[in-house]
Amino acid sequence: MKATPTAIPDVLVIEPKVFNDERGFFFESYNRRAFKEATGLDPEFVQDNHSKSVKGVLRGLHYQLPPKAQGKLVRVVQGEVFDVAVDLRRSSPTFGKWVAEILSAENKKQLWIPPGFAHGFLTLSDTAEFLYKTTDYYAPDYERAIRWDDPTLAIAWPNVGTPILAPKDAAAPTFAQAEIFA
Repeated sequence: MKATPTAIPDVLVIEPKVFNDERGFFFESYNRRAFKEATGLDPEFVQDNHSKSVKGVLRGLHYQLPPKAQGKLVRVVQGEVFDVAVDLRRSSPTFGKWVAEILSAENKKQLWIPPGFAHGFLTLSDTAEFLYKTTDYYAPDYERAIRWDDPTLAIAWPNVGTPILAPKDAAAPTFAQAEIFA
């Protein structure tokens, strides 16, 4: 397993060792010991989520406030997405900055998004299946969102037409209005 810091060093691109042959491939999508050796981190994952989206679906930007903040290890098992993490930690030198990575079934990359970040993704392929492990349980009372098209954040989403949004994402507050982390 290889871990590479992004432009926001706490967000990591995780690349597993993939064994390919004429039969197909094999890799460990998560191994606690290898993750700790590659990242220096030892998160306790308590929930796995799986979503399927059609092309143009934009989910996010979602996060949970303390004491229910979630770290996420995300990956795509079918299709391709543009995955985004936004730093919401006011005390961070990268506060209000974002990073993005193309995650796909083909490249098998994963993204580690620590607590204190908003997360979202845009489906680029006809469909995509997205898996993520979380370090805390879903807690609706602590769940928050930020508008995907906030002008302050100025995320450079790929153009796939008008994004398909959930009503709560379409009504999300701006970055300036959002509840954030200390």
